Formats: sequence, structure tokens, C-alpha cells
Amino acid sequence: MLGPVILAASRSDRMRRLVSAAPVTKQVVDRFIAGEGVDDVVPVIQELTGQGLELTMDVVGEDITNPTQAAAARDAYLELIDRLKPLELGTRAEMSVKLSMFGQALPSPTTALSEGPSGPAPAFQGGHELALANVRPVVEAAAEIGTTVTLDAEDHTTLDSMFAIHEELRKDFPQTGCVIQAYLFRTEADARRLAANGSRVRLVKGAYKEPGSVAYLDKHEIDRAYVRILRTLMEGEGYPMIGSHDPRLIAIGQELAHRAGRKLDEYEFQMLYGIRTEEQLRLAAEGHRMRVYTAYGTDWYGYFMRRLAEKPANLRFFVRSMITKG
Repeated sequence: MLGPVILAASRSDRMRRLVSAAPVTKQVVDRFIAGEGVDDVVPVIQELTGQGLELTMDVVGEDITNPTQAAAARDAYLELIDRLKPLELGTRAEMSVKLSMFGQALPSPTTALSEGPSGPAPAFQGGHELALANVRPVVEAAAEIGTTVTLDAEDHTTLDSMFAIHEELRKDFPQTGCVIQAYLFRTEADARRLAANGSRVRLVKGAYKEPGSVAYLDKHEIDRAYVRILRTLMEGEGYPMIGSHDPRLIAIGQELAHRAGRKLDEYEFQMLYGIRTEEQLRLAAEGHRMRVYTAYGTDWYGYFMRRLAEKPANLRFFVRSMITKG
């Protein structure tokens, strides 16, 4: 029951100030955030890849209010790619991006994409074209160093735009990935389409506050949807990425991959930096591709609050730390 409350707090400026000012916050945030800048995160990348893990890097920040900030987000990723180049990690270090950081929600004239295989594409209000223009050079630069980009899913109102940008980018960069969220009613249909198209797809449960009109609210319903969708992905033509820390879902994922005849390099697991580290190492040691979602940056608040909302243990960890050391 606390999850929706925490997600609402993630949008509150008052809560942002309160949490940011708490003496213990930095210590706890450090569990989930790898650093504030590229200089902080490069040693983390080297350490994790040295342990046999792979990474997807996320420069945190979502509340973009003008095109200058969107361009700065683009440039932050280009700086990361520039620092990754001499490491020669290829796809062992990829990137995850939120299109809201690239200007997706900014006002602009209504635009429409060209007609696609399913007929005319929907028109999009807001900064759809700006987000596409900003993310394209990041995808291009990633491809030049032998890696790729995954488009993170955000709240349900942004998804048609995200999927359209994903489809557009895949024309030139078919390795571009995207994320789908099991708690949304629409996702089973999205999964069938993406699996048939051979896409790289990360499946997560979902971490945004959504109404019951578009999403399952019951944990067991979400878990059942996750398994149905994962089966679709495993039996399809794409590359499934299992985004979960749940031991039961991880075991189910392994079984579904086995039934589908997939080899160990034909799917992967993904977990968040700082959560279930020993399990990450265990899966990697068994030969699985284990990718760590590694966030860094100064605008960490929204990301941090969603991590608290996802799992009660994360919230207990934060509260206990505040009581004992705050």
C-alpha cells in the first residue's frame, strides 16, 4: 500500500527538499546511485565488468523544462560514450535513456510520423520530434563504439511516442532496445508485436503510479502478467531482457528460456545497481549474461523514490538508516 504514496511523493517538491536535506540521505542514495559524474562512474564500470558483469548506464534526471536542458542531457550521454570508447567494452556497457530527459514532454506543434506498416501513425503532442532529434546522435555515437541504447518506459501517456521513436531508430540501428511494463494492460499486445519484429526488449514490472483503468494494481496479477509476457518474448524472434530481482521470476525465466531452446547468450538478466549483488555475481558465474542497471548523476530524486516504492525492503533500509544515523 505504501508504493503509491511514495510514487506520489516522488513528484512533490516539498518531499524532495525534505529527503534531500536528511543527513543520512547521501549514504542511502549511494546504495543505488553510482556517482554524480562520469569521473565517479568510470571506476565502477571497470570494477563491475572485471567481475564478469555487464552494464546499462543511466544518467538520472527527468524533469526537463526547456530545450537547453534537453540538449544538456544529450551531451551528458555523449560525454559518457566518449569516456567508454577507450575501455573497448562494446555491448558489455550499453546505455538506457528516458525520452523525457530529451524533451519528449516539452510543448511544440502537433507532429505526425509517416505512414507505417499498420497504417497512419498517431499524431503526437509535445516534444516528440525534439526527443527523437536529441536521442538520435546518442544512438549513432553508441553504435560507433560497438554498443547500443535502450529506451526506458515511463508513464503510460508517453508510450505511443516512445514506441514510435523506437521503431524509427531501428530503421538505421536495429539493435536499439526498449522497455515494456508488465503491469499495463496494453503490454501483452506490445510484447507480441515487438517479439515478432525481433526487438531487444527489457521486461519490468513497472514503477510509475498508474490508474486502475490502464494497469493491474494487484501484485499477484502483475506477476502473472509478467510470466505471460515473458513467455511471449522467449518464444518470439527478439532478444528478451529479464528485468527482475524476484527469485521466483528469475527461475521461471530460466525455465522458459530452456523450453524455448534459447542458448545462454540469447537472453539476459538485468538488475539494479546495489540490489542483490551476490545474486548478480552468481548468475554471471553460471554463464548467464547479467547486466547491471547503473544510474549516476545529481538529479537522483525521482529515480531514488521509485526504488523505494518498488520494494518494501528498500524503504525499511532507508527509514532504519535515518533512525540510527540521521
